[in-house]
Amino acid sequence: MLAHVVLATGGFVMAFPFLWQLVMSLSTNAEVQSVTPTFWPAELRWENYAAVFDRLPFLDQLRTSVSITAIRTIAQILFCTLAGYAFARMRFRGRSLLLGLVLSILMVPSQAYLLSQYQIVQGLGLLNTVGGLVLPGLFSAFGTFLMRTAFAAMPEELEEAARLDGADQWQVFWKIMLPLARPTISVLAITSVLWSWNELLWPLVVSSYSERMPLSAGLATLISDRTTDYPVVMAASLLAMAPVLLLFVVLQRRVIDGLASSGLK
Repeated sequence: MLAHVVLATGGFVMAFPFLWQLVMSLSTNAEVQSVTPTFWPAELRWENYAAVFDRLPFLDQLRTSVSITAIRTIAQILFCTLAGYAFARMRFRGRSLLLGLVLSILMVPSQAYLLSQYQIVQGLGLLNTVGGLVLPGLFSAFGTFLMRTAFAAMPEELEEAARLDGADQWQVFWKIMLPLARPTISVLAITSVLWSWNELLWPLVVSSYSERMPLSAGLATLISDRTTDYPVVMAASLLAMAPVLLLFVVLQRRVIDGLASSGLK
């Protein structure tokens, strides 16, 4: 009984910010900013959600966010899986040096090369396009390191047995190693989706038209230096959160199994 009470209390504490955001989205701006917290609005104002579509090109930004997330996730799985397998299972000259250079990217804040990325995207004429938004996120050092760790932990006997059966390098990767790495690939996909969906700085830099912004950048435009309609901001945040939350509910078991098997939290 005590365990259930503790777990229920912990679950409520973790869910409280989300519940509070929901209450704020149905309140007035005065109720949100009142010194004495209003735990329930005097009247539920569903029109705050309708106001989101009046102040933002929400569907256009949603389409952009979905496109960016899908392209980046697929590219991350493709490139990071191939690179991780090469670093873990293949022997070639300069492998350690090249791996060190890739991992050194993790030590540099992304803001340090923001200007260089912007100049490259500008030179390619990709400002205010989906291509410019997704280009820096097609590959990641973290994804490469994650997949390399997964492939390096697999028994060498599996690869040797496949070689004895006449399998070449590609067949070993595609038919033996890749299926065994599915839990880690799931983790890579989850992190790529969350990172791409929530990224804010880069979209604000390369997108100047609200119709071509993703939702993460579009929400930032609702906040003003003078006045901010916080209930509308909360409503827009909940609407932007809904697709990822729905995806998690549908793939909940796969997400938990993938995170547990990889050791990530």
